[in-house]
Amino acid sequence: MPRPPQSSGRPGTSLAGKTEKRLVLNTARLAAIKVLNGVMTEQKQLSEMTQTDEFKGLAPEDRARTQRLATHTLRHVGRADRALRPHLAKLPAVEVLNILRLGVVEIVGLGAPAHAVVNDLVSICASTGQTRPYKGLVNAVLRKAVADVTGKWDKSPVQMLPKWLRNPLREAYGNGTIMAMETAHMRGAQVDLTVTADPQAWAESLGGTVLPNGSVRLDHMGQISALAGFDDGKWWVQDAAASWPAAWLALKSGETVLDVCAAPGGKTMQMALSGAEVTALDISAKRMERVAENLTRTKLEADLVVANVLDWQDARQFDAVLLDAPCSATGTIRRHPDLPFAKDGTGITELIRLQAEMLSAAAKRVRPGGRLVFCTCSLIPDEGEVHAENFLDAHKDFVVDTMVPEGMEPEWRTQEGGYRLRPDYWADRGGMDGFYIIRMNRTT
Repeated sequence: MPRPPQSSGRPGTSLAGKTEKRLVLNTARLAAIKVLNGVMTEQKQLSEMTQTDEFKGLAPEDRARTQRLATHTLRHVGRADRALRPHLAKLPAVEVLNILRLGVVEIVGLGAPAHAVVNDLVSICASTGQTRPYKGLVNAVLRKAVADVTGKWDKSPVQMLPKWLRNPLREAYGNGTIMAMETAHMRGAQVDLTVTADPQAWAESLGGTVLPNGSVRLDHMGQISALAGFDDGKWWVQDAAASWPAAWLALKSGETVLDVCAAPGGKTMQMALSGAEVTALDISAKRMERVAENLTRTKLEADLVVANVLDWQDARQFDAVLLDAPCSATGTIRRHPDLPFAKDGTGITELIRLQAEMLSAAAKRVRPGGRLVFCTCSLIPDEGEVHAENFLDAHKDFVVDTMVPEGMEPEWRTQEGGYRLRPDYWADRGGMDGFYIIRMNRTT
């Protein structure tokens, strides 16, 4: 039985085009399978699929369960395929394979009752013309695969990154590091909060831990908007790694700062909290609406500008500039396990070119004596370290800042003077998003 190709995330042949015959009672499982099919056959991202009217029409508890089932299955596709492979004479269509994958993951990985899950997935399989002929296969294969893999799940190799990403990362970091990253991706991400004051008090109140950088990491997942302090704007969700770029600017009250690519606003709020005069710039009016909502909730202020930094008609220079450039987002796979399936590496060359242009444009906004922080949530060195090296070679009026930000490990520092953050760092604390960050000070 050939192994489903992980590089494309599109194993099997799609059966799309046929219509659903009748409703299925288990809404969350059916919705999760639709999400998996959208990711693997249409290369849609979870963030896109959870904004559809169909998804928003689900009850809150069904939305939460749908996302949990879909994301957990995506994190364990490799393990599920290994469990299924011995029991499949040939590779079924992706829609059938996703039913099987979800079943194995929910029963073995999440501990759901096998009888109930199998029966329901057989009903889901029988509910559409495209998958109905496979209901017997789903019933038989799930029962055999679950029986075989029970007790062995945690010993099975983790999901590998697709070749378009794994190969360049292996060249940059080595195979051992890539395997550690893949393990971190499989484990997923906890919720981190940036708080307006007193992290220890909020950790005790919400049930969490204060991380070395001052972020609060929650011990349990839950409905974020229902937690104490949300409505009062006392904190916002922000991965610990994502909080370092703004912190490294070390802003003082009254200083001027430009936040380029500001949406959704986590770094904007950090900088506004410092008392600095913040100008938040973003090319998307829609995304800027979210920045405005977040600022309103947290009772913080910033001047919001919808514009492209490459042709922004404003002559001002600032004490500090932060550029969180558009990137491949490969550093966020632990919280976005759909990315390896929804993307294939297309467009990264264009992104790298855009990042270089934006970095040069952002530098022009830094006044003499000011500072510039450049960052991307990417694991690919061409989107981080290489940009910094090229920029410093071409801009002799900028020098690397030598300060070690609070909570940052000195050994994470790279040769050119930035910091490379990886998902396998802080493994005992639950990891962090992959980021590249560098601060460069303008001398003249």
